[in-house]
Amino acid sequence: MNRIPILHHGGRYTVTGSCHELRLADNSGLLIDCGLFQGEGTIAPEIDFAIAHLRALVLSHVHIDHCGRLPYLIAAGFNAPIYCSQPSALLLPEILEDAIRLGLTRRQPLIDQLLRKIKLLLHPLAYGQWQSLAGKSKLKIRLQPAGHILGSAFIECDAETTNGRQRVIFSGDLGAPYAPLLPAPKSPWRADLLVLESTYGDRLHEGRRQRRDKLRRIIEQALADRGTILVPAFSIGRTQELIYEIEEIIHGNRKRFAAAGLPWEDLEIIVDSPLASRLTSLYRKLRSFWDAEAQKKLRSGRHPLSFEQLTTIDSHQDHQQTVEYLKRKARPCVVIAAGGMCSGGRIVNYLKNLLKDPRTDVLFCGYQAAGTPGRDIQTYGPQGGYVFLDGQKIDIRARIHNISGFSAHADQQNLVNFVKRMRYKPQHVRLVHGEEDARIELAEKIRQLGIAVD
Repeated sequence: MNRIPILHHGGRYTVTGSCHELRLADNSGLLIDCGLFQGEGTIAPEIDFAIAHLRALVLSHVHIDHCGRLPYLIAAGFNAPIYCSQPSALLLPEILEDAIRLGLTRRQPLIDQLLRKIKLLLHPLAYGQWQSLAGKSKLKIRLQPAGHILGSAFIECDAETTNGRQRVIFSGDLGAPYAPLLPAPKSPWRADLLVLESTYGDRLHEGRRQRRDKLRRIIEQALADRGTILVPAFSIGRTQELIYEIEEIIHGNRKRFAAAGLPWEDLEIIVDSPLASRLTSLYRKLRSFWDAEAQKKLRSGRHPLSFEQLTTIDSHQDHQQTVEYLKRKARPCVVIAAGGMCSGGRIVNYLKNLLKDPRTDVLFCGYQAAGTPGRDIQTYGPQGGYVFLDGQKIDIRARIHNISGFSAHADQQNLVNFVKRMRYKPQHVRLVHGEEDARIELAEKIRQLGIAVD
């Protein structure tokens, strides 16, 4: 087995907190991601590992479980370059400002100071170009599109390690083929060691057409009783993909009814998240990174992330008024609100007020980590159970739906294909970023290719 030294400061056996270190021949290190832990047994976000020897940090993408510990890393004295893709460099300050305010401090001068420091250290990289890093051990990195969210990348490292010259690849989070807006990831040419995510290593997603049809049917069924559909979503990635797909549904069914007396063209879609609103605006600015399908829609005059039925809510006062109005009226509409695992964000207020109403439907479109309220609602909701939100016990009378195909993560077959389609396959795959069952099942599939896995 190839013993390239990889240290894990988070995300080795969990789906959150990704933080990996490639140790080089001169005993310096390259840090890949620095994410927050979320869910069951959440670990404090302190930096509890040595950082003086680190030559750089490379961010695969800007989801909080991959970049959320960056402010703590800076506070601990990190002063090396931070590499990421060009879209990620634009999106990162928005993501981190929100995270700092929620988890570290609300003092704006301190927030501004941290963000200025981070921006000074940022080095945006174009996809597909090798970047040499200064140091005694020769080290080059290259970012390639990962198809997970806008700006996501898998990271190729050409490095002098204690085991000789090696090509090490960190997958970050890989997207599924044919995801909205983003080109599908393409397997690299070769690797000696692949550090591969395994979030959905034990399951297969529905195809895109099937999941879009399922989303349409769920919306039509849910609106039959004139209730509200609540969709917990991460501010970046999932929200924009859902908006994009709902626009496609509305466009393709504009002559039909979503429910009795409610044409699809009259259905209101509410996005209640100031951060998601700002990030969606940035997504529109980054349209040059969209895939060919999305570009074609733009050329035809459609606006898949900004259309007539879409309403955004920014102020807290408008948020509270909307929650109260829906609690009284149960208006037929779709509400997409932050956050994705129901452990914080504005979705919590909607759930506290509407979960008890049998006219409400909750639609999960992404992974719910163990120990989060989202996982509890997903697990116990269909049984008529309950969930604790902000310390309150809330009975679940709403209908619960799941569409795994809308996950921004590759499924088992996609992950296996990522390995199979390399021209020179890795000698060794290390699975990270997954729960035990997912890792075990994916490991067996990869071993069938004749590759060592741990």
